[in-house]
Amino acid sequence: MKLVRIYLLFLYALTNVVVTAQHENNTSADDALKKLMDGNNRFVEFKQNYPHQNKVRLEEIATSQKPFAIIVGCSDSRVPPEIIFDQGMGDLFIIRNAGNVVDDFAMASIEYAVEHLGVRLIVVLGHERCGAVDATIKGGELPGHLNRLTSEIEPAMLSAKRAAGDLLTNVIYSNTKRITLQINSSEELLKEFVEHKGLKVVSAYYDLDTGKVERIP
Repeated sequence: MKLVRIYLLFLYALTNVVVTAQHENNTSADDALKKLMDGNNRFVEFKQNYPHQNKVRLEEIATSQKPFAIIVGCSDSRVPPEIIFDQGMGDLFIIRNAGNVVDDFAMASIEYAVEHLGVRLIVVLGHERCGAVDATIKGGELPGHLNRLTSEIEPAMLSAKRAAGDLLTNVIYSNTKRITLQINSSEELLKEFVEHKGLKVVSAYYDLDTGKVERIP
């Protein structure tokens, strides 16, 4: 845990700004979610606004940032958050790992954005045909660190095995909801923000065929 705190302090140092100045983010969780879903609707209909992608925005965020949402997503190249939500530079604070799993360093990054940048919405974004989930279902020995990754997804697989329907989709849903719960219940900081300071953590699923993002109940 000490190493995680050092990492968090390092993130603070990178911003080179006064902490209190970053708490001026007044976007509520509900408003942030609406902005994301409106952006995704534009993306699906190929009517993007391509906001905050110009020189003015580049200069505006050069010394500070006020993202309105945190996206915890998969590293899959087909699921780029700024594009599928039609957002631009400085709008989203993104944490990506294969299978959208969350380790201590990812959790520290989330804590930084919540506590220091004032973000009040976290979207845990699973996606169709996730390769990390598929590898977990297929099992067997994997090279390098891949076994460590699949071991993080195995609990979701075990809980979804008896559900009706497509196993891969069920495990993706289960894994996304498990990570949402993990973030919601994270002690010391995030749980406090969820219970008392307006932080909302939601699960969502991205359809590779349509480009549509839908909430997972």
